[in-house]
Parts: sequence; structure tokens; C-alpha cells
Amino acid sequence: MIPTSFPDRAEIARLSAQMLLEIGAVHFNAREPFTLASGLPSPTYIDCRKLISYPRIRSTLMDFLTVTVMRDAGFEVFDNIAGGETAGIPFAAMVAERLALPMTYVRKKPKGYGRNARIEGVMTEGQRVLLVEDLTTDGGSKLSFVDAIRDTGATCAHTAVIFSYGIFPETERTLGDHGVTLHSLCTWWDVLAAAKASGSFDDETLSGVEAFLNDPRAWQEANKKG
Repeated sequence: MIPTSFPDRAEIARLSAQMLLEIGAVHFNAREPFTLASGLPSPTYIDCRKLISYPRIRSTLMDFLTVTVMRDAGFEVFDNIAGGETAGIPFAAMVAERLALPMTYVRKKPKGYGRNARIEGVMTEGQRVLLVEDLTTDGGSKLSFVDAIRDTGATCAHTAVIFSYGIFPETERTLGDHGVTLHSLCTWWDVLAAAKASGSFDDETLSGVEAFLNDPRAWQEANKKG
């Protein structure tokens, strides 16, 4: 069913952050930092894939994501919803269901046999495609998916994610230079506020995380291994 209610942006961000904390998707550890895909350290890590195991929360967040896209991009501006392999696939399917639109998914690379395709499902020239993913850090990983979509003759000018780091100024610039607008529900700042309000972590941990959020590149440089 297509959602028709529109919580304001601040309430969506607050509730989304609260739900991510509730299911244990948020991890903070300033003493023993996590290693990101980039190889850089971080005192924060988020696992949005856990959401698929919580029906009430995943349904609410997908309603939020759908209404956010409709409010910010438009109500009749998409013809196809594409998920990025692999984390974006279930969320794309749920958004497509709510918008009553076809769903496809984009492989990270050609599968290497058969049609050697990167697009699975039916995507046609001229379709306006929304790329759905679980999260974005600096936006760079989205560009390959967008290019694969555009290679079909379709257009892709928007990507929607549940979670955006919200601390790297280059994120929206990277996507914007590629002609893509980012839509998201919440950021690390929203999660930090929710964590402080709920008492989910001790003060020392929260202070370490806040120091990282205020200057992530300096924090990463100071905490590199070796």
C-alpha cells in the first residue's frame, strides 16, 4: 500500500535513529576502532542489513523512505526501482511494492557468464530509475550502480538510503557532480542524539564518537594502525 502520511523530517530522523539503536544495528567503540571498507578506522559501525529481520521496524522505515522520496523528488517521477547488490535488494523490493512500480537490481560487476548482465529484471530505455541502497558513506560506491543503470538507456538522477553518514562534505558533491540527488532518513548525528537520550552507551564512548563526527578525517589519521 502506498503510504499517505508524512511525518516531518526531524521526526523521521529521530524515530529512524531510535529504531536502529533498538535492534542493535549501531556499534560504537573508540578504544578498538572498526575498519571500514576503505581500510580507514572508525569508532562507529552500522549494520542496516539487520533491519530485514524486524518486520515492524523495516515496514515503518520503508514507509518513511517512500514518503521521503515522494516529498523530495515527486510523486510520479519514477518508472523503476533498482536495488544495489546486495544490501539494497530487499529495501528496493519493499519500496517498489509501496510505489506500485517494477523492481530490478544492479550487480556490482557482470556475473561472468550467460548474458554477462549487471541489471537483473526488466529495465528499458527511457525509464526513470530510483537507486535504493541501505546506506552511504562518501557516495562513491553509488556511481558504478548509477553508470550501469544509465548504460541501459534509462536515467538515474536519485538515490535513496536509510542511513547516510552525514559527516563527509564530499558525499553530496560526489553524487551531485554525477547528476544524482541523495535522499536519506537519518545520519550519525541523529543516532548520536538518540544514543545520548537513551543512555545506550557510556559518556566516554559517546565523547569519543562525537570527536570523530566533528572531524572524521583528522580522527582517522590519528588512529591509523601502524
